[in-house]
Amino acid sequence: MAKKKVADLLVEVLAESGVQRIYGLSGDSLNGITDSIRARKQMQWVHVRHEETAAFAAGAEAHLTGRLAVCAGSCGPGNLHLINGLYDCHRSRVPVLAIAAQIPSNEIGSGYFQETNPEHLFAQCSHYCELISQPEQMPRVLEIAIQTAISRRGVAVVALPGDVGLREAVEQGPRLRFPEPRPTVSPSNDEIAALARLLGQSTKTTILAGAGCAGAHAELIALAGALKAPIVHAMRGKEFVEYDNPFDVGMTGLLGFSSGYHAMMNCDTLLMLGTDFPYQQFYPKKATIIQIDIRGEQIGRRTKVDLGLVGDVKTTLAALLPNLQTRKDEAHLSSSLEHYREARKDLDDLATGEPGRKPIHPQYVARMLDEVAAEDAIFSCDVGTPTIWAARYLKMNGKRRLLGSFTHGSMANALPQAIGAQASHPGRQVISLSGDGGIAMLMGDLLSLRQLQLPVKVIVLNNGSLAFVELEMKAAGIIDFGTDLHNPDFAKMAEAAGLLGLKAEAPEQVRPMIAQALAYDGPALVEVLVSRQELAMPPTITVEEAKGFSLFMLRAVLSGRGDEIVDLAKVNIFR
Repeated sequence: MAKKKVADLLVEVLAESGVQRIYGLSGDSLNGITDSIRARKQMQWVHVRHEETAAFAAGAEAHLTGRLAVCAGSCGPGNLHLINGLYDCHRSRVPVLAIAAQIPSNEIGSGYFQETNPEHLFAQCSHYCELISQPEQMPRVLEIAIQTAISRRGVAVVALPGDVGLREAVEQGPRLRFPEPRPTVSPSNDEIAALARLLGQSTKTTILAGAGCAGAHAELIALAGALKAPIVHAMRGKEFVEYDNPFDVGMTGLLGFSSGYHAMMNCDTLLMLGTDFPYQQFYPKKATIIQIDIRGEQIGRRTKVDLGLVGDVKTTLAALLPNLQTRKDEAHLSSSLEHYREARKDLDDLATGEPGRKPIHPQYVARMLDEVAAEDAIFSCDVGTPTIWAARYLKMNGKRRLLGSFTHGSMANALPQAIGAQASHPGRQVISLSGDGGIAMLMGDLLSLRQLQLPVKVIVLNNGSLAFVELEMKAAGIIDFGTDLHNPDFAKMAEAAGLLGLKAEAPEQVRPMIAQALAYDGPALVEVLVSRQELAMPPTITVEEAKGFSLFMLRAVLSGRGDEIVDLAKVNIFR
């Protein structure tokens, strides 16, 4: 029997930990690992076309499953390509292990071909990053990395020189064989009592709920019912908070609704639950603010906080609820819900498509996608305007999931995340809502869909521009520049890659083509030609932003681009 190599032991430890696949791109420094996967068949090697895609895909799997996911890159440039996706994983707090192959161990420090220093490169986007230089370190270093990624919810990196991976292993099997710990954390009884007193004194409480509310839906709804409090959700909290929620008043922030902004600005107490909502200008200035978070370091870093408690949302609310008396006054809740109904109607009125009338409104595309997608669909959305339309028009129901680069804010995340979602959930409908800029950036991985036989459906919103960047320029009073995208025919490119390619150029084509793509047994892409001049306004406009739009219009006319003002009016006013 052949002796076990370090790479064999690495694969065995990962398999023992429940890892079913590794996303990556082969290279000679990874030969030991990929050959072990081939020979032992303990897991799947998911071959993508770009290592950045591998990291985003692993992050998507970790987000959806809550379990460790793994990506790998060969030495030097190979693992360097992982870094943007790993930043997203780390900031999204999902457990991901990255295997960063390294040059031959005897050449480290010599400026050898493709040499980089992974321990330094990945330090800012990981909780743990170590080099395995001797066989005796395996599996202990790998197991420390796994435990760190799982327990701290983030990225861990193991750098492994290719020659070390091919050496004979010293240990013969995994050292750790215990289930993932699942502790609960609650504030003390005295802290719970102080929290109950503060909430009891409030007459207008608003709840701001984030991703930390995952798994605590029943407790959240019970709390809102007792406090008669509207619930505003952050973007990452949407999939966990929005559904079956009679207290929902939408989002606030740059992507949000005016109703979410109204509910927060008109409260006397804001209760923040499991959220690190970043925009300081959207917090109330005079309200009492309470923040509950499992991560104590996050308390108070966005706004002043009058009471900060460390605890997971589910356990903390379960302890709190028996200490509360149900409030009778519903004035604040009723006002907030009425504001939400009006805001929701206004948004729905914008998501229309009159046959033959061009250009197509992107809101209409998102609304049609929401209507025809499966009840348990998994959506990913690119940063920029696709995230806006996903936030406003894709409805969560407790079964659907929503992925995005909501904290790191990277372009080109949607397609790679869809790959990870589909690979880890082969029976689910997976849909990427991609921008033309995003899809173009990592378009090579359309080939991965075909090669891996992943039936991902890609909806491309083609407006010929970096639209969100243009909107930011307009708000600042700047003539947009450097944002034009001279796009190819994405549908034909998809066909050339072996996908079903469809192009919707009129509103009446949108729903049938999306339905056709969703019914297709294989990967498909639907390109939709949408309006470039669609305004996606935040829930409140500052004086500076209003001045910015006025300056933009004046400068556009003076520069001979008055036709753009006409287009803005046609698309957003004369509908």
